[in-house]
Amino acid sequence: MENQMFCFQCQETSKGIGCTSRGVCGKDSGLSSLMDLLLYVTKGICVIRANFPVEELRDEDTRFIYSSLFKTITNANFDANDIKHQIAKGMDIKNELKARAKSMNVVLPNIDAVMWNGGVLEYEKKAKTLGVLVEKNIDIRSLSETIMYGIKGIAAYMYHAEVLGYRNKAVDRFVDEVMAALAMKNLSLQDLTDLLLETGRVGVEAMKLLDKANTDTYGNPEMTRVNIGVRKNPGILVTGHDLKDMEELLEQTKGKGVDIYTHGEMLPAAAYPFFKQYEHFVGNYGNAWWKQSEEFAMFKGPILFTTNCIVPPMENSTYRNRIYTTGAASLKNSVHIPDRKDGMPKDFSKIIEHAKHCAPPKEIENGNIVIGFGHKQLSMFFYKIMDAVDNGNIRQFVVMAGCDGRMKNREYYSDFAQLLPHDTIVLTAGCAKYRYNKLNLRSIDGMPRVIDAGQCNDTYSIILFLQRMKEYMNVEDINDLPVAYNIAWYEQKSVIVLLALLYMGVKNIKLGPTLPAFLSKNVLDLLQKNFNITTISNPKDDVEMCVNKVDEMLLQF
Repeated sequence: MENQMFCFQCQETSKGIGCTSRGVCGKDSGLSSLMDLLLYVTKGICVIRANFPVEELRDEDTRFIYSSLFKTITNANFDANDIKHQIAKGMDIKNELKARAKSMNVVLPNIDAVMWNGGVLEYEKKAKTLGVLVEKNIDIRSLSETIMYGIKGIAAYMYHAEVLGYRNKAVDRFVDEVMAALAMKNLSLQDLTDLLLETGRVGVEAMKLLDKANTDTYGNPEMTRVNIGVRKNPGILVTGHDLKDMEELLEQTKGKGVDIYTHGEMLPAAAYPFFKQYEHFVGNYGNAWWKQSEEFAMFKGPILFTTNCIVPPMENSTYRNRIYTTGAASLKNSVHIPDRKDGMPKDFSKIIEHAKHCAPPKEIENGNIVIGFGHKQLSMFFYKIMDAVDNGNIRQFVVMAGCDGRMKNREYYSDFAQLLPHDTIVLTAGCAKYRYNKLNLRSIDGMPRVIDAGQCNDTYSIILFLQRMKEYMNVEDINDLPVAYNIAWYEQKSVIVLLALLYMGVKNIKLGPTLPAFLSKNVLDLLQKNFNITTISNPKDDVEMCVNKVDEMLLQF
């Protein structure tokens, strides 16, 4: 039987092979095909742009590329009409670029992604001829898709940076060239292998840019105790990743009697000094994205999705009519808050008015959690941490950055964290932390044992910390540090984090809870041979392996 669709970009893909009739995420085959077509149109735009001088690239076209890539990330967009609108916009951009190329005597490659000029009625027919399985060579497909998912992660970070007015033309050019090369299918296995690590390098640059955008705009994150209880006012729950949306919503809710809570990956917003001026920004509600069906029902107020992390609710769910989306996120039959125009903020009046008529959130837990260990805060604690290493109070570090997910086997990460020796520090970023950031893991010399750097892109702060520790300990190889890596992944932003670590030369990463379905046997063998990437086994054995590995390293000092 012919597949109705094929998608294997997330960790939860069906049977660990690929979704063929409906995505585990909730997208249907029609939406999946439209996303394939959107990527195809976007590649065509990049083919043209790759032939233009950098100074001729228009910012609005770059925004379109990043927005399109972001819309196809897992759990971001479930609105076929929005994707069709994006495709139509892309076709207009492509035709404008072709006309400019002609006027500038730029010769374009004669490939279908550039030349195809179908209309709205042809979209679905064309979409069925595209997709992952068009490439028949399984290893070319594996490397190409891994790179594509890394590019999607880069696009998400560049999207957020651009919203705050920060750009990097070199990264823009790289994305154009990679997308063009993937469209033209002119790369050998060796070319693709080399490009894999180059994508990791550019991923670090994208994270660096977003870090600068965030910290220049909102200040450097600082160690902060975040309330996880509730107050008696009605509230709005903000999830996703976009700090600009948070800023504008907080400003527009001042004095309105409506409290603002973070959820999931928006939790790190509480550590930025800028946001602490708002008295109605009161804390974090709930846990990682996959628990939203039960937690959103108890929140009572409206929920704003600023980016990915949407789980489409059941039609009879009590919170279905309380969902609002904005930016790259969209959900069929939910209110979508339009993008900014002419330099004006987004208009959040609808969601604010809705919140005023809702009951206060129902408390699901209380207390607080400690966050805010960006690179500046880590720099302030650096010598204290190293003193604890030197005197034996800290024996090892374990990087447990990445994503959480709904599968039962992710309980492994809670068990793993609890089994770690008490002289171990966990370095984390992303929503994987919800598996252990509320456990009673105590502290070391006044330092929490879970050092939370922030969102997935804030893995950049962990990278800087590791580089400084490498200098302090005077080791030539980053793999000689007393650091183990146990990374949880779910979607494409975690793929770029992984590629960034590989670019840095990090080896012996445990990746779980399962290895990506898009890694062919030969590509996986290549990664295992060069980087010794393995998957998890059981918490007890994996903790013992980490401890033994670190003890061997410490004997060198």
